[in-house]
Amino acid sequence: MSAPVAAGRWLAFDTSTDELSLAVARGDQVWTQTLPGGAQSSSGLIPAVFAMLSEAEMTLATLDAIVFGRGPGSFTGLRTACAVAQGLAFGAGVPVLPIDTLLAVAEQARWAQHQAGLWAFKVPLTVLALLDARMGEVYSAAYRWQVQPGDEAADVRGQWQTVTPLQVGPPELVQLPEGPGVLLAGNAFAVYPERLPAGQRWVAMPTAAALLRLAPAAWAQGQVVPAEQAMPLYIRDKVAHTTAEREALKIQAQVPALQNPAVSQP
Repeated sequence: MSAPVAAGRWLAFDTSTDELSLAVARGDQVWTQTLPGGAQSSSGLIPAVFAMLSEAEMTLATLDAIVFGRGPGSFTGLRTACAVAQGLAFGAGVPVLPIDTLLAVAEQARWAQHQAGLWAFKVPLTVLALLDARMGEVYSAAYRWQVQPGDEAADVRGQWQTVTPLQVGPPELVQLPEGPGVLLAGNAFAVYPERLPAGQRWVAMPTAAALLRLAPAAWAQGQVVPAEQAMPLYIRDKVAHTTAEREALKIQAQVPALQNPAVSQP
C-alpha cells in the first residue's frame, strides 16, 4: 500500500526507464509494484496489471482512466506503455491520461522529500528533473510547486508550474532555474556525476505512484483523451549513435591524452 490520492479508480504505469512501475488506486487505497523494466516490460506489464487489479478487486471497465508516463524516455519503453494503454483502454472502453515522465520525477522527489521530513507542503519547491537519455545526454525540465493561497491541504491542492520546458542535450548545457533551494532529482547522477550542475541531489524515478498523485489535476485540466490518442512524447528522434559517430566519440575522448602525453603516464 502507498500514499492516498484523490478519490477515483485509476490504473497507472511507467516503462520509460529500466524500471517498470505499476499502481492502481481505488478511492484512498493504493497498491504499487516495481518490476524489471527495459525489454522485460513488454512481456511483464499486462500480466502484472491484471494481477494487481485482481488484488484491488477491480476490473478495467470500472476505471476512471488509464494513466501512463508518455515520455520522454526509452523509445522501446514508451512504445510499450502506449501500446498497452491503447489496447487496454480500447477493450475496456475507458479513456487514457498521458503524463510527462519528468513531471512524475519532480512529483516523486517532492513526495519523498516530505516523507523524509526535509520539506513542508506549504513551502514552494523548485525541482530540476533529470533523466539519463543515453548517448551522453540527459532529458531535463524544471518545475515549481506552488501552494494555492489559503489552502489547508497544500499536499493535494498545490500545483506544479513549468519553469523550463522539456529538452535534451549534454549534461554540461543543463541550466539551473533561477531562485534559491533548487532540488536536482532523477536518475542521471550516477552516469554523469561531474557533468551536471552542482546542488542538492535526490535520486527519483517516474513512479506510477507519482502518476496517480498527478492524475486528478491532469484530469481537471482536461488532459484525458480517448484511447487512440495514447501517443509517446519524443523530444529526440534518434535512438543511438551511428558507427561513424561512435568512432568519432572515441577519437574525441583520446584527444586530451594525445595532446598531453603526460596525462596517460602512471
